[in-house]
Amino acid sequence: MSRYRHRRTLLWLLVPYLLFVVAIPFVNRIDPVVLGLPFLFVWVLIGVLVSPAAIWLASRGDPLFAANEPEATDVD
Repeated sequence: MSRYRHRRTLLWLLVPYLLFVVAIPFVNRIDPVVLGLPFLFVWVLIGVLVSPAAIWLASRGDPLFAANEPEATDVD
């Protein structure tokens, strides 16, 4: 378990989940227009642009990814 304690940068992977799954029901209730586009469309566009950056930050800070080590499984 202590092996996973230093992998806190994997919390960046929650960002796409929060943007697409948790926030969409709340954002869908807002009706303003941003740059001529509905707010929900702008929100999804921002999510699509931010998600790769969050995944990159998660992989960049992960010590096992940087060491190129395989992750431990129950089979090992």
